Amino acid sequence: MKEIIELALENLQKNTPFKGVWKNSVNVGQDGNIKLTIDNKQFTLNIEVKRELRMGQMPEIVKRATQFKPLIVIAERIFPKIKDELRKEQIAYLEGNGNIFLHQDGIYLWIDNNKPIEPGKEKNNRAFTKTGLKVIFHFLLDEGIINLPYREIAERTGTGLGNITNVINGLKEDGYLLTVRKNEYKITRKKELFNKWVTTYEERLKPTLEVGTFSFIKKEDFANWKNIHLKNQKTYWGGEPAGDMLTGYLNPGMLTLYTEETKKDLIKNYRLMPDAEGNVKVYKKFWKYDEVNYDLVPPLLVYADLMNEDDRRCTETAQKIYNDLIQNKL
Repeated sequence: MKEIIELALENLQKNTPFKGVWKNSVNVGQDGNIKLTIDNKQFTLNIEVKRELRMGQMPEIVKRATQFKPLIVIAERIFPKIKDELRKEQIAYLEGNGNIFLHQDGIYLWIDNNKPIEPGKEKNNRAFTKTGLKVIFHFLLDEGIINLPYREIAERTGTGLGNITNVINGLKEDGYLLTVRKNEYKITRKKELFNKWVTTYEERLKPTLEVGTFSFIKKEDFANWKNIHLKNQKTYWGGEPAGDMLTGYLNPGMLTLYTEETKKDLIKNYRLMPDAEGNVKVYKKFWKYDEVNYDLVPPLLVYADLMNEDDRRCTETAQKIYNDLIQNKL
């Protein structure tokens, strides 16, 4: 955290006549505050520090901006769409490269011409590899799995026995596992772990699951997607269609499927054809635990798909799913 703040303030002062001073906070849940001097005026802002800000974190940022006014988000890197959202919400931000947005007390400051800084590499942790992310997903779905014998965890998650040791040790190293007694653990900071899984899933695991992009042979089938009968416990709606089915709030522009069926079966059973510009994205199913609704992926995965879309309507739908189906389990 300290290095991100210092880098951002150093580059702000290097590229502008403005100066910032950081003061750490003794209050739990706060990252401190900074005093910015701009045109001989001083502003004191509470800070929220992130290494890299993603759309999935926006609801929490908006909430904290209400709790800790005035708030400024400081991050090594903030993606353009997220900066657009922050400006719409009138939330100040400062990037590691010195780019800044601030609209407060008669001052409107917006600098966005400094070259982005690539996020620093995290330490190598085997818990967040492609295989590790599959295992963590099962732990998030059913925390009781974590205290089964390693061999049984491996069977339930469809991974190798050695991977389970790496994941458990990695989660302990990062402070996500609390030892209750010998060989018995409890997940701690579960919400933080889930948020990290959501971001890392999109970057590391999801691209390896892609089966292909398709379109319907009959275009009208897209509008009538709810009438499609999926193969029970073989193929599931994810992303936007799952979000619509759970909330009734989203009109899908892209259909997402997770499946154990082959490409040949998908084409035959759902009258699809391969199309790089199509509106049906298909991914391999990577979990073994199934909830009651056999047509939908678990809500945790629906949330991840929608949050990673970088679309306001998808984000709003994801937040509804989080409020109704997820937050009480974290």
